[in-house]
Parts: sequence; structure tokens; C-alpha cells
Amino acid sequence: MKNNHLNFAVKIVLLGFIVLLSTCTQKESGQAPPAEVEVIQVIQKDVPIFREFVGQAYGLEDIPIRARVEGFLEEIAFDEGTRVKKGQLLYRIDAQPFMQEVAAQQSRVAEAETYLVNATNELRRYEPLVKINAVSQSDYDAALASKEAAEASLKAAEANLEMARINLSYTRIMSPIDGLIGKTNARVGEFVGRSPNPVILNTVSRISTIRVQFFLPETAYLALARMVDMDNVETPPDDREERSNVELILADGTLYSEKGNIDFVDRNVDISTGSMLIQASFPNPDRILRPGMYTKVKLELTNLEGALLVPQRCVTELQGQYSVYVVDAENVVQARQIKASEKIGDLWLVEEGLSRDDRVIVTGIQTVAAGVTVNPTLVEFQSQTNQ
Repeated sequence: MKNNHLNFAVKIVLLGFIVLLSTCTQKESGQAPPAEVEVIQVIQKDVPIFREFVGQAYGLEDIPIRARVEGFLEEIAFDEGTRVKKGQLLYRIDAQPFMQEVAAQQSRVAEAETYLVNATNELRRYEPLVKINAVSQSDYDAALASKEAAEASLKAAEANLEMARINLSYTRIMSPIDGLIGKTNARVGEFVGRSPNPVILNTVSRISTIRVQFFLPETAYLALARMVDMDNVETPPDDREERSNVELILADGTLYSEKGNIDFVDRNVDISTGSMLIQASFPNPDRILRPGMYTKVKLELTNLEGALLVPQRCVTELQGQYSVYVVDAENVVQARQIKASEKIGDLWLVEEGLSRDDRVIVTGIQTVAAGVTVNPTLVEFQSQTNQ
């Protein structure tokens, strides 16, 4: 009986040992394989560095329309917001007072002409008489002076007549250029040409080309001067070589389709702001750009040779600190802190923390940690931008 109990106990112990051994074997055989991740080689290439500056648009010509004489506005001869031609009638001011002034000056001219004729005839009568001493020299001199005074009076009257005619012509206000005219600041019946009435009645702009003016800090100007041929900018426009290398970002964030040229750099830095006025001109064939618009000017200020870049999705940011996961030669994951300076399209520009030979995890970042062994697959990063 005792032998039976002993045999049973031995069997129980052996069974437990077998179960334990089986369990250990299963645990060993069930260990998870290394995680599959995709890695990329750190990208190295020359990178142009752009900066954006706020600018304001102006027409190639923005000509203010002013009333040069005073009077009541009788006619507006254009449609607001439309194109006008050079010499086209825009406004007409009441011309009656100026016509009367012309008539008055014409009468003065006629009076001066009559006075001159009389003085000339008087002098002619005196000329033979003074030779035979029939009249005194003083009488002759007085006749000569009268003729000369009559001539001067006639010139003055003719000048006044010409000015009256000029003022009369100013009652018809013409467009000085071909361009786009805006909203009128005066209406028919208003007295114009004197404060508090609008000094500027309207503005006509040529917008086939748009000028964009912006200010550069002194340091940015120095960088630009190294990229742009300043001698070309300072050359007269007819002899200037056109180099379209300036981009424009519109208010909705889109990039303007036409590139522009820097055609003006101010002669000095504003000592109160430490900035310099720059102007770039952009073709405007579709008339999208209008004077007064605020835009952003995108300039290339420098070119970094052999810069290191990594995709933005590789980079983790925590409290201003940037880091990536790097796979070493033994396929062990390392957390690497980097110094990322700025975004270039969908890439980060890396100044410190990486070398061109490093392999950076691009997919599967959430499934790994530092010190874990992984099974990396090297892939080529396809940028989604034009940078």
C-alpha cells in the first residue's frame, strides 16, 4: 500500500516537472521578433534659405487726379473702376466764369493793340520832324517811350489772355495715362478745387506691372547684397539685365504665379528703424494684383552647401527640444537629440546632432524605444513639396 502511494507521488512530481518544462519552452518559443521599421539615410544637399517680408503693392504709375481750378463739378465722364485712355475726358468743371475771363482778357489785348498802333503812328510822325528840329528831342523821346510802353502792355495783356485760356482748359480734366481709374471722391454739383473739398478727385493707375515695396533689416540687406548683383540694380532700366528671382505670397497664402525683379534699393538705411527700402516689380498680365494690397515678398538670402535634413515626421518635439530615433550598426535604437533650425518644405534643417551616415526611423516610431533591437528597412524619402 505504501509502495502504491510512493509511486503515485513520484508520478505527480514528474508530471509537474514536465508541465513546468513545457511552459518554459513555450515562453522561449513565443518571444516577439524584432520590430519592423523603415529608416532613411540623413539627406544631404545644398539648400537655399528664403525669408519673407511684408510688402505693399503700388501701380507702375499711380497718378492722382486733381482740380487745378475752382468751380462746381458739372460732369463725370467715366465709369468708376474701368479702364481709361490717355487724353480721355474724366471731369468737367463749370466753365462760364473762365470763359468770361477769357473774353475780358481778349478785350484788354485789343485795347493794348489799339494803344500800340496809336503810339507807333505818333512815333512815326515825330521821326522826320526831329531830324529837322521841328519837334524837341524830349517830345520824340516821350513818343518812343509811349510806343515801348504800349508794346509791354500788349505782351502783358497777351500773357493774361493765355493764362485765362489755360485756366479755361483746366475745367476739362483729362486722363494723363492709359490705366485703371478708381472711385470718384467728388460728385456732380460739388464745389471742387478748394478745401475742405477733396484735393484728389481720383487716381489712375497703370497695373500691367505692379511695384511691391518692403523693408529689409540691415543684416538681411547684407545677405541679399551677396546674392544680388547690386551694380545691375543701380543700372538704368533700359540697360538692366532682367533676373526674375523674387516670389510673392498673396494674402490667402498662395504663391503668385509670376516672379519679380528687384529694381530699386534705397541709397541709405533708415537710422530710426535700421531698415532699408527695397522695391521689386512683378508682371501683372491677369490684373490680379491691385495697388494697396499687402503681400509677402519671398527672397533667397543665402545658400547652405551640404546641409543635413530629415523629414518632419521623424522629429519629436517636447518643450522646445527636438529628437529623433537613430538605428546604429547593431540595429539598436538610440534616441538622439538634435538642433533643428527651420522647416524647408516637409523637411527639418538639422544643425547639430546628426551626421550624413546616420539612419533615422521614419515609420514605426510609436512602436520602438531606446535600446530596443529592430529589423530596419532602408527606404528613400519622397518629399511632397517642391523644396
